[in-house]
Amino acid sequence: MKTLTLLRHAKSSWDDAITRDFDRPLNAKGARAGTAMGAHLRQLGCRFDHLVASPARRVVETLDHFRRGYGSLPEEQSNRLLYLASEGTLLDAVRALPADVDRALLVGHNPGLEDLVLLLSAESNPLRGAVEEKFPTASVAVLELDGDWASAGNGCGHLVTFVRPRDLDPSLGPNHD
Repeated sequence: MKTLTLLRHAKSSWDDAITRDFDRPLNAKGARAGTAMGAHLRQLGCRFDHLVASPARRVVETLDHFRRGYGSLPEEQSNRLLYLASEGTLLDAVRALPADVDRALLVGHNPGLEDLVLLLSAESNPLRGAVEEKFPTASVAVLELDGDWASAGNGCGHLVTFVRPRDLDPSLGPNHD
């Protein structure tokens, strides 16, 4: 069984009107959420053999803060195709994961990540409702997939964990800047 963990970048700053979207940094709340999510996944015992991430600044900074809470991670494989990727592009990235990897962490953006969770997870899963409602910044979805990476597709996974920053600390939720 393969385990795929999807992490959406943390909350970014919109303070600099001239910054390209790709270069937007995290805001203070995003930094706290990234660290909290890393600590939470460490406590859950989540492990990763492989890490693929968008090279956008907010993703890079999310991973920096995630590491502060989590600890050491595999060497990051930066993939420009993951920047604002659609569910189809993300699914291609999953299918291209090395066969010897059992536990992958993929870090990127919405709406692609949310759409990928909904594509891969069985419709009868009770956690789907929360994902369908919203996949907020710094949220994590963990899926256990039937089969190998190359055969990943519609309904092949079981959504076993979905956690939002506000689930860990209400001050990390909406309307708490």
